[in-house]
Amino acid sequence: MSETFDIVLLLALPASGKSEVRRFLANVEPERLKKDFHIGANLQLDDFPYVHMMRRADDELAKLGKNRLFFKSGDRPFIDPKDWGTLIHLLNEDYHDLMKKNVVKTESAADLLMKRIDKAGEKAKLAPRLAKLDAGTWKTVAAALEPEARAMLDEKHAAYPASFEGKTIVIEAARGGPDKSAFPLQDPLGYQYSLRELDPEILRKAVILYVWVTPEESRRKNTARTNPNDPGSILHHGVPMEVMLNDYGCDDMDYLEKNSEVPGTITIARDGQKYHLPIGRFDNRVDKTSFLRVEKKDWDPKMVADVTNGIKGATDKLYSMSAAAKR
Repeated sequence: MSETFDIVLLLALPASGKSEVRRFLANVEPERLKKDFHIGANLQLDDFPYVHMMRRADDELAKLGKNRLFFKSGDRPFIDPKDWGTLIHLLNEDYHDLMKKNVVKTESAADLLMKRIDKAGEKAKLAPRLAKLDAGTWKTVAAALEPEARAMLDEKHAAYPASFEGKTIVIEAARGGPDKSAFPLQDPLGYQYSLRELDPEILRKAVILYVWVTPEESRRKNTARTNPNDPGSILHHGVPMEVMLNDYGCDDMDYLEKNSEVPGTITIARDGQKYHLPIGRFDNRVDKTSFLRVEKKDWDPKMVADVTNGIKGATDKLYSMSAAAKR
């Protein structure tokens, strides 16, 4: 068995500490990262930038007096929750582009992004929406999105490694359902749906590192971290409160773990196959990670030790389970 995980699904409610954990891991020396956490040099995928760009597209449409296509308003949930699947299919495409080191040369990164969003939506059983815009509206929206879309595409291409040996792909996402929901959550909400939409290659290789917070703590930290002047930031974006209550008022990870066919895993059924994804919990119900947003030189050594021990406990469990499953 490899010394490092191939794919880590970094999952949790918003503002739980996922991005801070990802930042922490990216700042650990490579040999120690492998030895202590069974994680190689990180290759990182995240669906939040797509949420941000879908909101940006809606905002540009609203400026033109057009209907929003993705969200009920700038601070409200998806119009159609099947867009949770759209995000997963964008991640699937990013994964395969990464593995193939696929470089797309295009005059307009925004054109490419808008077409990708429509294509991913079709895989989630949604009719194309952006493609129905008239040529003038498409051109105006694309021009407004181009600087951010180009930066996203350039960053994606720049992350392709010379070799995948010793690398770990970290895929970050958050899923949930309305406050006080009954379980199981109904499609297309929750992790059960979104994990099932992942490409089988990802499901075969993945383990889950779950950052455990309560929905109440998630909402508190979301308010605390929000910087309205930096809405596209991984570390400082805020999720609107209606979205926090309706999309992330609860999550189904605990339910899925307790009802899994194999203890310590999440059972995912897809296309007649079953996948048992090992899950390790990093307990962040009492905040251990917010300090990681500041510059590394200002990190408190005792707090670093707490984070180290918490993550190491979870990844050691994951590695033991993965090793046992492959014997």
